[in-house]
Amino acid sequence: MERAVYRILDANFNRAREAARGMEEFCRFVLNDEGLSGRCKQIRHRLCAAYRGIDAGRLLAARDTEGDVGRGMSVEGQMGRTDLEGCLTASVRRWGEAMRALAEAGQMIHRSAAAEFERLRFEGYAIEKDAMLSWLPKSRFAAVRLYVLVTVGTDSDRSKVLELVGRCAEGGADCIQLRAKGLGDNELYSLSSEYVKICRQAGTLSIVNDRPDVAVACDADGVQLGQEDLPVAAVRQIQQKPMIVGVSTHNPDELRTAIEQGADYVGIGPAFASPTKPQIPVAGLEYLRAAMNVLKGTAVGHVAIGGIHRGNVAEVLACGIRAIAVGSAVTEAADPGKECRQFKETLIERNRAGSQY
Repeated sequence: MERAVYRILDANFNRAREAARGMEEFCRFVLNDEGLSGRCKQIRHRLCAAYRGIDAGRLLAARDTEGDVGRGMSVEGQMGRTDLEGCLTASVRRWGEAMRALAEAGQMIHRSAAAEFERLRFEGYAIEKDAMLSWLPKSRFAAVRLYVLVTVGTDSDRSKVLELVGRCAEGGADCIQLRAKGLGDNELYSLSSEYVKICRQAGTLSIVNDRPDVAVACDADGVQLGQEDLPVAAVRQIQQKPMIVGVSTHNPDELRTAIEQGADYVGIGPAFASPTKPQIPVAGLEYLRAAMNVLKGTAVGHVAIGGIHRGNVAEVLACGIRAIAVGSAVTEAADPGKECRQFKETLIERNRAGSQY
């Protein structure tokens, strides 16, 4: 019976160590998150430290790889991973199962090690939560190419605004941001709720500008924050589900801060003078190029913004930009849906031409 205990410990130690490495690789190479990958490395090292308290000779002597009846067992789909998210989920599940087995069997051999195994099991669950909360919003935004800004004022016709949102969504907008200025909270919530429904029916991401509370209340996909708005961490505290959080940036320092704070994507610009925000100095194409260098090697998305229209979009894309935000160039066009389609065609053609996205 004692030999069986050592076999269980040996098999599950190897399983847990492999799982921790899988978690670490996801956090390191997919999320490019130093903090999370460091936590994965730490629990792996703690696992090894706790395991060293158990007699290594007896563990090896009990190992019977050739005679293990479970060696040839397999289930359908076991080696059928189709995405990296599935790899992370499998690693975390493997970690939890292995740590539970180590804690249960370890009590018979080394109680203090068993207690550490149990603590490490829960720390693995915490890493899974933080990794998925980081990954899910970023992965959803990764497909965005055309991002449309719809501005609403106190004198705007609500029905026309919602009609505009629908036409942009039908025209191929991947994401639509609602910018409402001067509206009371009740009116803003009501309008935002209708806008979110339209976007969801069309499969278009919905982003509320400046107001994370309204974004949460109306179940929008995300929120866009300015430099004077709540920090990203505060928004994470009130979200009811993984929310896409974007941050507007105008220079490399603001960009680096947004990345460090955990933004899922960043607005970079203004690329050109913008009629929407004329008070903000133009950052220019030079900032766009610099921003792409800063973003390289991160999982953070981007959207170039500010005065972009079909006459200058080629200059923007030449900077390596993958996603663009357009406002009046679409919303004030005679046919917003057609304008969206033309922008989208340009973006798709650029991608096919082999631009560095």
